[in-house]
Amino acid sequence: MLIINYLNITCYNSRKSIDGVNDLNRKEYLQLDAVEIASLIKKKEVSAKEVVTAAIEQMEEANPALNAVIHERKDRALAELDHLASYDLPFYGVPMLLKDLSQNLEGEPSTSASRLLTKNIAKHDDNFVKKLRDAGFSFLGRTNSPEFGLKNITEPEVYGPTRNPWNTAHSPGGSSGGAAAAVASGMVPVAGASDGGGSIRIPASFTGLFGLKPTRGRTPIGPGYGRSWQGAAVHFVLSRTVRDSAALLDLLQVVQPEAAFQTPLFTEGYQNVLAKPLSKPLKIAYTTKSPVGTPVSEEAEKAVRKLVKWLEGEGHIVEEQEPAIDGIRLMNNYYIMNSGEMNATIRQLEKSLGRTLTADDMEIESWLLHVAGQSVTAAEYSESLAEWDLAAEQMAYFHRTYDFFITPATAFPAPKVGELTHTKERQMELRYQIKEASKDEQIQIIYDMFLPSLTYTPFTQLANLTGQPAISVPIHITADGLPLGVQVMTQNGDEHRLLQLAAQIEQTDLWIGMKQNPYFQ
Repeated sequence: MLIINYLNITCYNSRKSIDGVNDLNRKEYLQLDAVEIASLIKKKEVSAKEVVTAAIEQMEEANPALNAVIHERKDRALAELDHLASYDLPFYGVPMLLKDLSQNLEGEPSTSASRLLTKNIAKHDDNFVKKLRDAGFSFLGRTNSPEFGLKNITEPEVYGPTRNPWNTAHSPGGSSGGAAAAVASGMVPVAGASDGGGSIRIPASFTGLFGLKPTRGRTPIGPGYGRSWQGAAVHFVLSRTVRDSAALLDLLQVVQPEAAFQTPLFTEGYQNVLAKPLSKPLKIAYTTKSPVGTPVSEEAEKAVRKLVKWLEGEGHIVEEQEPAIDGIRLMNNYYIMNSGEMNATIRQLEKSLGRTLTADDMEIESWLLHVAGQSVTAAEYSESLAEWDLAAEQMAYFHRTYDFFITPATAFPAPKVGELTHTKERQMELRYQIKEASKDEQIQIIYDMFLPSLTYTPFTQLANLTGQPAISVPIHITADGLPLGVQVMTQNGDEHRLLQLAAQIEQTDLWIGMKQNPYFQ
């Protein structure tokens, strides 16, 4: 961060407009992170309106090719700057986008990328959004996601695919794919994201961003519900810099008495510990083996070895070791949860719409999970969650020996757009198969349906089921010019250690940042 801050300040202070007041253009805006923008506005070296205008210009330039933003509120955002102006707010005037999935903003569409909800308007701010609004962020719109956040790509039928800023033939991943594409193309410095199976870390890996999944219970949830996907899913952001994620975690960390899960506040402050060195030597485990037996690319292995070599050079003890967890069994339990949750979602929609929904009302993944969920008993659902708790216990013991656990963030770089979307013929086959299958066969059909996608991203789900914090750090670019991240996990509640590690990596040549991203050249 010291390097980028120096560049930002030098670039910005080296120019003045005719009237002697600093003037911000899009090229300069692209060099700034959220913390720097907030600082410049507070010091009145640039106005909030200038910043938001530059963000809107970048969004208008980039979004037609990327389809990252599916609902814009540009005029409202500009009007709110005058109405809500307050230099006391920590992020007054900093532009931001929200994910079109559970991050409700009062009076704005909230569709979950489902054609069943295209006319749905949020009746109130979610607690997560309220925290951001109260901090002064300027919301420019909502970003694309897969229907109900069920996939690791962002290609909903209702809005069409989002494309990767590094190469538009490829996907930015999902489910926070629109958020990733927006940040990686410079529209905004940070964007709202969520992670229920890797949905922050996967797009971070595919687009060269920094992605942190916080500890279960760390960030706001509700109102109206106290858990999301039984605690597997958490809300946070995607960013280009470590300090932005640290600053947002300082802002968003909370203990909610009404929530199902709570994590004690980190009172030292995440930004305050970024410069503190980690103790040496740390004992660190790593693996490049897929937990579900699927292949892992040489590029992903190369990325992990790159980080391992650097850690060893820093004096840490690094061993090739993995926890004794049955990955396939764990994924089946994950899909049982997905099935039950999707069935519950469809039941609620049927009540509100006053009719029975059919396969034609939703995408194939939603339909198959809904059908399979109809057969899951309460006992089976409870047993499935108990498997999560067992995995959490195993990982807690694992971290008594190892400070960090390193894997590829994704097993391959980003897939091509359309590569993981089922053909119409395949969708019809799956509809028939799920209808005729027994209960056990249905879960296998679900597993097989997601297997091509899981092959790309088999490493991230573990942290969701155990509740642990995990990051994806951007440290590798493939021979084809696509970014690829490395995942680091640690013990519950220890996000500060992940942020400290990431901040150290950010100061080295390992960190790829946006150097080869065409939007930043």
